[in-house]
Amino acid sequence: MFVPLARPDLTDLEKQYVLEVLDSGQLSFGEKLGRFEDAFRQQLQIPHAVAMNSGTSALHVAVKALGLKSGDEVITTPYSFIASSNCLLFEGAVPVFVDIDPHTLNMDTRQIESVITPRTKAILAVHVFGQTCQMDELMRIARKHNLHVIEDACEALGAEWKGKQAGTFGDAGVFAFYANKQVTTGEGGILVTQRKDVANAAYGLRNQGRAPEDGWLEHTQVGYNYRMSDLQAAVGVAQMERLSELLRKREEKAERYKELLREYQVPVTLPQALEECKISWFVFVVILPENADQAGVIRFLHDKGIQSKPYFPAIHLQPCYRKQFFFEAGAFPVTERMAKRTIAIPFHTQLTEEEQRYVIGQLAVALQKG
Repeated sequence: MFVPLARPDLTDLEKQYVLEVLDSGQLSFGEKLGRFEDAFRQQLQIPHAVAMNSGTSALHVAVKALGLKSGDEVITTPYSFIASSNCLLFEGAVPVFVDIDPHTLNMDTRQIESVITPRTKAILAVHVFGQTCQMDELMRIARKHNLHVIEDACEALGAEWKGKQAGTFGDAGVFAFYANKQVTTGEGGILVTQRKDVANAAYGLRNQGRAPEDGWLEHTQVGYNYRMSDLQAAVGVAQMERLSELLRKREEKAERYKELLREYQVPVTLPQALEECKISWFVFVVILPENADQAGVIRFLHDKGIQSKPYFPAIHLQPCYRKQFFFEAGAFPVTERMAKRTIAIPFHTQLTEEEQRYVIGQLAVALQKG
């Protein structure tokens, strides 16, 4: 049996909308792009949504639109996909890491104020694995110190903190649509914001610096080719129409995994969502026992036809970050410890009960072997 780590959930509706774009001859800045952005505005009850070709592009635009520049410090987490920090480096801003909470795996908000300096301009919060950060405290700190807040909600479409949706707290929120996300466009991202000035900047930055009111070849600012095509948007429109179904399916698969972990008495734990958080299931990550061989478990599962990955390696120990910032092991001990113990196992809407039982059964055997 082969069980892939992820698989997009695509139907005839996605195909129909893609064909409509192909038949229209309008492959960029067409009707589907507008519909996709409208779907996000309606889902999040937020006035502005600007779609782009990747979550990384949208994060970069958020940084640029908020005026963050060389030498500015931005507080963020070292336990994330590397794009959440790279987007700062694109503008010469400096990521200032704080360690994570060992239970939620999100940024430990108790540490934020200890690293604020006169150069601190923003907090970039990452809602890891579809679990929101402790947003009350994070926003309190931001307001107290007059800091911008960017929410990397790339893994958290549908997640909530005290009933308010992830991505809608800060100056800008960003979602991503890679093939393993809750909603996919193949590649893609979107910036959402309450602020008209941020939205206007984003519209221009994604389109070679052309503001909405500019002429065809008029460029108000230096921008980028970060546009989302209508082919991507067409898939996204269909996915957003199916959002409730997709989130429900993912929750069902997660609950079945939990039941199987109990049934097989697998000695792992799961990241713990805070009581105020409604999780949106992006991946299914297990925390191995402290003495477990992470690489050995992954190899064992691979040999059994089960894809799994270490989620996440510590950003500050990535070679490019060690070279630029001279980070050493031990700088963020909780992140480093959890990075060695967390793995993502197959998770998508089409997993069968047989496949999930096979995955958990083999995980149990892998841990028994040590």
